[in-house]
Amino acid sequence: MVVLFHGISVGVYDIGNIKENMHYGLDLTGGVNVVLQAKPTKGKKLTDSKMEGTVSALKNRVDSLGVSEATVTRQGKNRIRVQIPSIQNQQEALDLIGRTAQLKFVGPDGKTILTGTHVTDSKAVTQKTSSGVEQPVVTLKFDSKGKKAFAEATQKYIGQQITIKLDDEVISSPTVNQAITDGEAVIEGSSDMDEAGNLASLIRGGALPVKLTTVQASTVGPTLGANSLDQSIFAGVIGVVAVLVFMLVFYRGLGIIADLALLVFVMLDLVVMSLMNVTLTLPGIAGMILTIGMAVDANVIIFERIKEESRNMGQSLSSSVNAGFKNAMRSIVDSNVTTLIAGFVLFFMGTGSAQGFALTLVVGIILSMFTAVVVTRQLIKLFLNTNLIQNPKFYGI
Repeated sequence: MVVLFHGISVGVYDIGNIKENMHYGLDLTGGVNVVLQAKPTKGKKLTDSKMEGTVSALKNRVDSLGVSEATVTRQGKNRIRVQIPSIQNQQEALDLIGRTAQLKFVGPDGKTILTGTHVTDSKAVTQKTSSGVEQPVVTLKFDSKGKKAFAEATQKYIGQQITIKLDDEVISSPTVNQAITDGEAVIEGSSDMDEAGNLASLIRGGALPVKLTTVQASTVGPTLGANSLDQSIFAGVIGVVAVLVFMLVFYRGLGIIADLALLVFVMLDLVVMSLMNVTLTLPGIAGMILTIGMAVDANVIIFERIKEESRNMGQSLSSSVNAGFKNAMRSIVDSNVTTLIAGFVLFFMGTGSAQGFALTLVVGIILSMFTAVVVTRQLIKLFLNTNLIQNPKFYGI
């Protein structure tokens, strides 16, 4: 019993920390959700290695945004889902995610001198112009092959322009004044440091192995997400309070015991969700609230069996409790196992929010069976063995 009540004390003491440490989905914090579809280039197949390379490149891009808890996951054969919670500039994220980022240096004759595959590093810095005005630029460093190719090109095209393209879009066309042999180059034309930083991130992250098209893109504002979280918490609290009052009114002393067991369940559920680093979404919260009802449902079955044993069989209170739990066990296990099976199927076959709902449902069912069968029974025995209250009327019998 010390362990059981320790669960309540830990939950009450750490409830603030649990809320802070819990991971929340886009619908609760705001953010960007994008589904991208890969298209192979002409004459080439879309392979698993290319898809995995694309996922890796997208992860690098998302990391460059400086956000935590972002996810990049492959869905099916040719789709990738990117979820970025709590990001301020959502349009910037959308622009950054979907670009192929194929960098090319093209000579005046239209031939490609070198590509972004030869770039080893790119940074956004400020550089003074000839007039002394600072402007944002992107600096590039090439590998040995790129250094040699760039040196030969700048030597060949002195007095002419070398065009720098990103995804076939011209971003800069500097005039070559002299041969550049140090393996470095500068891209001008960025309007501010943010734009230069995004360009540097794209180049540094590398070109995507395949072309991507946006199939679905949705954004949730941080204010709307925060309101959804507050409303969900409020709804959960109202639901718990309503259940507590219902059990107290209809089952008296047994209702008090059920309420204590329910509080243990709620605290354990929150702690387990936090420890498992579960990303909580609105469907996930719905699953948690549903399991609260299922936890109470198990107690109702047990209590009704106890009443039947006491009234019909004329057994003592202690014997009625033992017989009630024994007779109720099969119904409780059958109903919960069937729901568990449905939850596992939904988790392994579903995606996104469906998996979130299934996970909280499965965890909640397992914990609710523990609290209903173990915690409730131990609490009833505690009341009976310590002779706290022996009057059957107290237990609603």
